[in-house]
Amino acid sequence: MNAGPVSSPELRILPNPVGPNAEFYAWCARGEVRVQRCAACGTWRHPPRHRCAACASRDVAWERVSGRGRVFSWTVTHQPLDPAFDVPYVVVVVELDEGPRLVGNVRGIEPSALRLDLAVEAELEPVSDTVALVHFRPAS
Repeated sequence: MNAGPVSSPELRILPNPVGPNAEFYAWCARGEVRVQRCAACGTWRHPPRHRCAACASRDVAWERVSGRGRVFSWTVTHQPLDPAFDVPYVVVVVELDEGPRLVGNVRGIEPSALRLDLAVEAELEPVSDTVALVHFRPAS
């Protein structure tokens, strides 16, 4: 089992976020998973955006979330699109306990052992001063 999908970190293409995404990655780089929440109506929103889809407000708060959640969906990649990635690797959609969904790869479990509603928790991988990647592993 791979520790993660990247066998050659020096070859990996990293995100260069702009706009609201930059703030999400910056919070992760500080060691916190924070997600936008509308300050007007309380609706969670991810990926980050400039306006609330529920009420169109521009008022936003970045609220810390637990990073715990359940597997909502996943895909197993068998054909690498980038030579830096070992296959197979798994990308999961996780519904956080607070409600919003995040996407990341999963570590610490064989693809064949994944199942819907599997309890997972986020771990952050700092890759620069302004970016950390979100990964998930089975909850302890």
